Amino acid sequence: MSLKVYINGTLYDKADAKISVYDHGLLYGDGVFEGIRSYGGRVFRLEQHLDRLWESAQAIWLEIPISRDEMTAAINETLLANEIIDGYIRLIVTRGAGTLGLDPNKTADPQVIVIADTIALYPDEYYENGLDIVTVATQRNHPAALDPRIKSLNYLNNILAKIEGLRAGCVEALMLNHDGEVAECTGDNIFLVRGGALATPPTTAGILAGITRGVVIELAQGAGLAVHEDPLSRRDVYVADECFLTGTAAEVVPVVRIDDRVIGDGKPGPVTRDLMQRFRELTRG
Repeated sequence: MSLKVYINGTLYDKADAKISVYDHGLLYGDGVFEGIRSYGGRVFRLEQHLDRLWESAQAIWLEIPISRDEMTAAINETLLANEIIDGYIRLIVTRGAGTLGLDPNKTADPQVIVIADTIALYPDEYYENGLDIVTVATQRNHPAALDPRIKSLNYLNNILAKIEGLRAGCVEALMLNHDGEVAECTGDNIFLVRGGALATPPTTAGILAGITRGVVIELAQGAGLAVHEDPLSRRDVYVADECFLTGTAAEVVPVVRIDDRVIGDGKPGPVTRDLMQRFRELTRG
């Protein structure tokens, strides 16, 4: 069965799902997006994802041309058309087609796109044995230039860091902020475990306020763990008992080595494993 893609109220076969080459989403990365999961036929944390999508759009002066209820209906329609129960949903809103200049006032017809597909970001062995990651030279965007809390279509900052990581033989890479503090990875938030407590960079460190990050904080606090959102250094990462990453696609994945330094005993630790299990129970019931 050919996948169906929703564009502005119509479902198209994947091969026929097209927008204008003059769309500013393509020309300039002018637009916003969200990645969402569905588990057991239910969209996970939909309201929080829609909140972030609308806030990202507001932050770049982009008016989403449909209501939240219409967006929800579009998501459900696309999942149903593709017969997806456990899958990944990509919401995209572009500025629309315009001229070759930057002026957004010369654009029209913003595109609302919903893609529903299956996803497996990492193989099972990474969840069982943990990731090796590396710190890269590419810094996270300065919040005064492009706030990382805006989930925009311009992901070149992350892509350049991803390339650095891949060239170093790692599938994920750690990015620092303009102050040299730990920010986040190219597609995931980072958590450390030290003395039975969790530590993660605050949003003021220049990170995306990840939905999965928030869920894991809730799960940890529900399990009686202290969670500290404080600035972190690479030294904090190096001496951590455990380390793991969170993201919509990745879910919760352990890290056992960074910059060729072993984290803890080099195996996914008990706190990480417990939170992985709690997340799976929450999402898969």
